[in-house]
Amino acid sequence: MAKKKSATYKYNYYDENGKRRCKTFSAPTAREARLKALEWDIGRPSEQSSSMTVLKAVNGYLELREAVLSPMTIKQYYSIRDKHIESDQIASVDLAKLTAVDLQAWVNHLVELKLSPKTVKNTFGFLRAAIKMYRKNLDFDSVRLPQPIRYVGHTPGDEEVQTFISHIRDRDHDLYLAVLLGAFGPMRRSEICALTSDDIKGASVYVHRAKVPARGNVWVIKEMPKTDASNRTIIFPAEVAKEFKGIQGDVIKCSPTAITKRFKRGLKKAGLPDCRFHDLRHYGASIMHAIGVPDVYIIERGGWSSDYVMKRIYRDALDDEKKKQTNAINGHFSGLINGKSEAKSEAKIAMS
Repeated sequence: MAKKKSATYKYNYYDENGKRRCKTFSAPTAREARLKALEWDIGRPSEQSSSMTVLKAVNGYLELREAVLSPMTIKQYYSIRDKHIESDQIASVDLAKLTAVDLQAWVNHLVELKLSPKTVKNTFGFLRAAIKMYRKNLDFDSVRLPQPIRYVGHTPGDEEVQTFISHIRDRDHDLYLAVLLGAFGPMRRSEICALTSDDIKGASVYVHRAKVPARGNVWVIKEMPKTDASNRTIIFPAEVAKEFKGIQGDVIKCSPTAITKRFKRGLKKAGLPDCRFHDLRHYGASIMHAIGVPDVYIIERGGWSSDYVMKRIYRDALDDEKKKQTNAINGHFSGLINGKSEAKSEAKIAMS
């Protein structure tokens, strides 16, 4: 009987002088080999290394989670470690002596670096996850983060979207297709760039993958889990579906970053207000809400994880729609005050 091969795992660690080293571990499975390496590192005697530090905990967390987290998340975590943990004094703090005061001082330092509230939140969230793997009872809740800054962007209206589509139709075909998918899907950039001809059947587009950045400045395609709300099938208008006929392989032959750059240039050349490509999703959600599509179908079509996220998007409805509804409301109430049935009729027409 053939002997079953064991899995090996090369574990990077830091010695007592702070020098990066590598040690190989073997076990029946890759997962067991990883765990074996971490157990060895955590249990190394003091003469081999200093006690468990924050940086050591972070490195252990990254080693353990790298196989299960998305490439984009791992890339972001390594970037956070390199920029805001490894070079900071918190890196050398003994994990057993780490307090909420230390964490608050570190967060305050991040704020002083002029990082956005969202970046501070994500950075703290990563460190919290890493530390909780070793110290579950540390008081994280008392740490105060900066108040989030609400994004106030421009959601394009029907006229702007129509103008932009006409402008780019014969100038940038990739961008043209991306805008159709983003506005009428509404699909994300990462989903659009991962789309292939195999995912399109007539007017049906199967969304199940995303193109995301990974370590090493490369783009990779990842499958979205079947339980994820983002995994969905979208039925597009026939006028959109016909634009994909004859395409083989990748539908959009560029990266999400390239789409953003080309979108910005296109808006400028078309003389339209600046906005993000992602605001096309806001446009799609707002229009569906305005024409009376039930929330459950908006959530399903856009792939939002909850109605909270989706409602936050279209709560700031399109300016034109706001004016229309405001006129309808005021016209109705003016009619009641003045006793004019015409005003009531105008209000009903405006609201229809």
